[in-house]
Amino acid sequence: MRMIFVNLPVKDVARSKAFFTALGFNFNPEYSDDRTLCMIIEKNIFVMLLQEERFRDFINGDIADAMRTKEVLTCVSASSREEIDQMIATALANGGAEWKPVQDHGFMYAGSFQDPDGHVWELVHMSAPA
Repeated sequence: MRMIFVNLPVKDVARSKAFFTALGFNFNPEYSDDRTLCMIIEKNIFVMLLQEERFRDFINGDIADAMRTKEVLTCVSASSREEIDQMIATALANGGAEWKPVQDHGFMYAGSFQDPDGHVWELVHMSAPA
């Protein structure tokens, strides 16, 4: 069994926890502390939100400024178009920012937002094949 851990630097772990909690995500306390949050996406998929000082422990070089440049686009599936619309509205109401307009391709509906640190989160719902 493989697992995936996406690691993202954040300026304020408490702010990130409040933001992602509002979006309905949970955290694994076993891998979280005052500088690190282990956000659960699915059974084997996690996002490690690391206070910038902690993130530096894992990298060589500089931390990208996600407000000015994009280092990654993280895309998460959604169960419906309505879930995407609601998640974007919740993100914007809790300190997130708009990214790109919602795209409706018929079989695929996609939306996105930036979290308070500027990381882009894309959401996608794909209809079952006919």
